[in-house]
Amino acid sequence: MCLSIPSKVVKVSEDKTMCTVDTMGVQRDANLMMMADDDVKVGDYVLLHIGFVMNKIDEKEALASIDTYKEILEIMDEDERKQAILEDDECPNRGV
Repeated sequence: MCLSIPSKVVKVSEDKTMCTVDTMGVQRDANLMMMADDDVKVGDYVLLHIGFVMNKIDEKEALASIDTYKEILEIMDEDERKQAILEDDECPNRGV
């Protein structure tokens, strides 16, 4: 199962095709081609799937989801935590 962790947009490219997001302290680039022009701005929370921003979500909902995810991470060991965060855009079940 893949979980999409809410990520905060910290930068949008000039041509608005890419952005940089922060996912619980891990920054990565994400493609904006699935979104309408000017739909995503710095400070927005988004959900990613295989490196693409799929949709924007409300900040309150995003923060509640992050809190729940942190609770899950607390019961994992260090290696499991790193793996869960880093594999967020590399869902092994994406073709299922």
